[in-house]
Amino acid sequence: MSLIATLARLEAVATGRAQPAATVRHRRLSDRPLVFVPLTTAGETGAPLGALVGTDRDAPRLLVVPQPRDRDQRFAFLAELADVVLPHLDSFAEAVETAERTDTDPETGKRVKVEVDLCVDAPQIVVPSRAGLDLVRLLGRSMRFRRTAEQEPETPYPAPPRVPLLGRWLTHYGERSRVPGSSLLLALTDVLSRHWATGQSTVEDQHLGALLAWIDPPRGESGAEAAARAERERDAAGQLLCPPAGPATDPAFDNKLLAPAIERYDRARTALAAAEDALRAEDLLAALTAAERDIRELVESRTRPTWDAVWRGLDLLRALPEGGHVEERWTRDRWSFTAHRDRITAGEPPQPRRDDAVTAANKLAGREREQARLEAQEALDDPLVMAARRLAGEAFAGEVTEVVMAYSEGRRPSPRPLVTVRTEDRPHLGERAKVYRALNGKAQTAEFAGYEGAPEDGVLVLRIMDKMGRGKEPEPGSLPGKGDAVCFTLFEHEQRGGAKLPDPEQTPWTHGGPPGEPVAEIPDAVTEEDVL
Repeated sequence: MSLIATLARLEAVATGRAQPAATVRHRRLSDRPLVFVPLTTAGETGAPLGALVGTDRDAPRLLVVPQPRDRDQRFAFLAELADVVLPHLDSFAEAVETAERTDTDPETGKRVKVEVDLCVDAPQIVVPSRAGLDLVRLLGRSMRFRRTAEQEPETPYPAPPRVPLLGRWLTHYGERSRVPGSSLLLALTDVLSRHWATGQSTVEDQHLGALLAWIDPPRGESGAEAAARAERERDAAGQLLCPPAGPATDPAFDNKLLAPAIERYDRARTALAAAEDALRAEDLLAALTAAERDIRELVESRTRPTWDAVWRGLDLLRALPEGGHVEERWTRDRWSFTAHRDRITAGEPPQPRRDDAVTAANKLAGREREQARLEAQEALDDPLVMAARRLAGEAFAGEVTEVVMAYSEGRRPSPRPLVTVRTEDRPHLGERAKVYRALNGKAQTAEFAGYEGAPEDGVLVLRIMDKMGRGKEPEPGSLPGKGDAVCFTLFEHEQRGGAKLPDPEQTPWTHGGPPGEPVAEIPDAVTEEDVL
């Protein structure tokens, strides 16, 4: 945690209100996000109990599994979820624009530019908290290998046709959420805590109600008081007034309300199955319908407060202006969405359970590169973030006091002007260290030439190295002038690619290769826990 973040948390404690950790919004917010508020049972990992899902804050779609241990009901829930999510994804897949992409020519091996289709926009999914991200990945992993009756007529417990397709999309979104700066799948608590610092721990920030209480407390109440009330206050029946932000449920709800309701549902279903009299069966069907309705009301009572809290948090985020580099990162999300759409259209198999060594290394390197790029871009977009880098000695700001023209040595001397900067910051500069400043959307490189006077005086001499044109004299606007305020960073603004990895066929034996013939993925075996 940076010094700025620590100070912001201390100030939040002192003032009783969350303090801004950013002056701009560093994540993309879609005009029509798909909000997904899941609820799972406490006794079985990943067993869905219900969900609220949709794009209309006033009319969410309620999905319920009356008996979570019933495999057929769980598949029906997933199929109903697919009926909501897949049309939303498909609505973004048709509108495309022509874009250029650098690719490798298979004949010559050279890098060439080709024109391809790029989706104009991409669908965004928002879940309440980080636990929702884990559930999306778990659902994707459990669904994408399911066999349908069309694929294997003899398969036991066939899944509805749309379930494996939804699993592939959820897997893609879950993987994309691991890429720093991506906005395809957002956990609202992570986004809010990135933009506001509260007076509680980062673990407590995962409670959406408590987090919102710090950011926007009721009038006349401090954030700490409102957060404590959101976490602990219960009604006369002993139920939390602000339920957890899913997918976990409160034990008091499980024991006092949910378990008896499911037991009534099971008894009614068993009695209906054993009924032999038509009139008796009609009464039992009414009892079963009433029991199912009770469970639906219970699920809605736990998910609706979280649903409203998610939209309230989105409203708070929309009040912040969007950062300058957010659109660039969203374009990479659009490329990711378009590429996965093309893979599905081409009939490629689902994502494997485990990546091979080369793919895993590429993913890790890509995420490290995106993390460094995100940190650099957030600092360039946000003075508050840049202040943290300046305190850490990774950047400095000051005023230009002198510009002296100088040239490099050689047959064709190039301009290498010396710029003197007075700063109160204390950057960690070594001999001939490279520093960078933003110039017309690009990074201009300078070299630290030394101090003018004693180092504690804070007068630095920098040698500008590039972005001055091809002429003998620097182009107008390419150099700072005397009296200009400048900000230089010790970190690069764009990250370089790493060493090229071998093809999967050339993977050394120490990393599991070379791979043999591709093996088709085998569906998960049916266990005793899968059968009611």
